[in-house]
Amino acid sequence: LSSLHLKEEKTKPDANGAVVKADDNVEKTEDEEKEDRAAQSLLNKLIRSNLVDTTNQVEVLQRDPTSPLYSVKSFEELRLKPQLLEGVYAMGFNRPSKIQENALPMMLAEPPQNLIAQSQSGTGKTAAFVLAMLSRVEPGNKYPQCLCLSPTYELALQTGKVIEQMGKFYPELKLAYAVRGNKLERGQKISEQIVIGTPGTVLDWCSKLKFIDPKKIKVFVLDEADVMIATQGHQDQSIRIQRMLPRDCQMLLFSATFEDSVWKFAQKVVPDPNIIKLKREEETLDTIKQYYVLCNNRDEKFQALCNIYGAITIAQAMIFCHTRKTASWLAAELSKEGHQVALLSGEMMVEQRAAVIERFREGKEKVLVTTNVCARGIDVEQVSVVINFDLPVDKDGNPDNETYLHRIGRTGRFGKRGLAINMVDSKHSMNILNRIQEHFNKKINKLDTDDLDEIEKITN
Repeated sequence: LSSLHLKEEKTKPDANGAVVKADDNVEKTEDEEKEDRAAQSLLNKLIRSNLVDTTNQVEVLQRDPTSPLYSVKSFEELRLKPQLLEGVYAMGFNRPSKIQENALPMMLAEPPQNLIAQSQSGTGKTAAFVLAMLSRVEPGNKYPQCLCLSPTYELALQTGKVIEQMGKFYPELKLAYAVRGNKLERGQKISEQIVIGTPGTVLDWCSKLKFIDPKKIKVFVLDEADVMIATQGHQDQSIRIQRMLPRDCQMLLFSATFEDSVWKFAQKVVPDPNIIKLKREEETLDTIKQYYVLCNNRDEKFQALCNIYGAITIAQAMIFCHTRKTASWLAAELSKEGHQVALLSGEMMVEQRAAVIERFREGKEKVLVTTNVCARGIDVEQVSVVINFDLPVDKDGNPDNETYLHRIGRTGRFGKRGLAINMVDSKHSMNILNRIQEHFNKKINKLDTDDLDEIEKITN
């Protein structure tokens, strides 16, 4: 597959790009938090080396409950065109992932069926909808037949890569990027059969510039709907695009999360859908030993951390801070003491963050200092210690139980024993810790930093 040349874009991500620049001394606004969802998604794509085999149960709600539910255990069963099957195997997929087992038969059914699917990063959903698009294309027709919307330029590029890899043995299929900076002559018609882009540019190409005839689109994919609607204007633009498409166009929508706003949006965009949901996996704290250390201020917390440090660096550890400012200060102080630490911070470009995580994964760095936002969704198998330098609180200062579970759930994974240490530096943070204990109905014991045998036992 060949793609159009991107002129300006290479050096300069567009306004929705995943590069987050902010003044270190300013706390993040809600908008920046939202922008980070796109950055987070891109980060997950960059650091994923293989598919995640979730133990989540897949729940399928069919549009027509009387029709038989098909699921497949091999790609051969899907009767794909030989050049597509070759592309699938060349990408290293040997058998369908959980979400693909159920989603692919629905996506490839005749007549085409609409689908709303929930799927986390790394579950193989991009490959699934790319396969659906490539299967529906008539290569002899030199006009756009499949349209895929992504929230940002960088995410569109990642999906484009999957299309190029999977269509490697299908040279007559061509791909165009509808992103800002890809300037075409007015009045030009696009001959590529697949268009991937961001909502604003795709809308321009369909209506104002008329590069695409929306009435000829057979498959419409809306990817990362939750990230999409967090960006001003994207929701409205996506709905306007959808309204131009023919009645029999197949609509496929994907989202990692499904809060109410995403559901409402999905139902507006996808009529009569089949629905695939993931039942939430219960995270458990049973294999994780939890302690707290009592201190009077930040400097005492730092001292306590240094006392514990020797014991924790036998294994790999993650240290969570509430703000970027604290994370930067802590990493600098630990480095001054001669400790090997890596810092993961929101103002880094996503590619830099991916490089830091890779080094940590490979064990080149033993300790990773980070904030909540950066660490969401990062799975590093060998983490056996998590330290909450600051306890997680929401924007109103109440305990953020979900984040606590998520943070300390980085450890004790895959049946191993894990260790969580919470730094308490005031009556207020002790109160937060007590409320966390009550919520999970789990006692958190006080750790005397003079007695580190317990830590050595767990981390060895």
